Amino acid sequence: MKLVLLTLGLSVISSESMAIQRYTSTSMSCAEVQRTIQRDGAAIMRYQSTRVKNLPLYGRYVRSKQFCQAGETAVPAYIPARDTKSCPVYDCERVDYDDPMFIRPGR
Repeated sequence: MKLVLLTLGLSVISSESMAIQRYTSTSMSCAEVQRTIQRDGAAIMRYQSTRVKNLPLYGRYVRSKQFCQAGETAVPAYIPARDTKSCPVYDCERVDYDDPMFIRPGR
């Protein structure tokens, strides 16, 4: 019984530590945003819309395609940071195998 409780307790602790972190990108410099994503592997970044007042936007940004779901790949994206309106990061995007642009010569 003690072993079951110990195993259950350890699984709860490990699942909590794997939760994705949330940050506000506009309160960080671009370098801090990039370092955070590199360190965490994936992070949710929040920021305000520039088009619609008081509309919060968010996205999940990743270090590389290894942090994307099956059938997705990492593509360049840009989000606002404290010191720039377009900080380069990576976003996951579903791969469309029927798209002729997906097939690249020499690969």
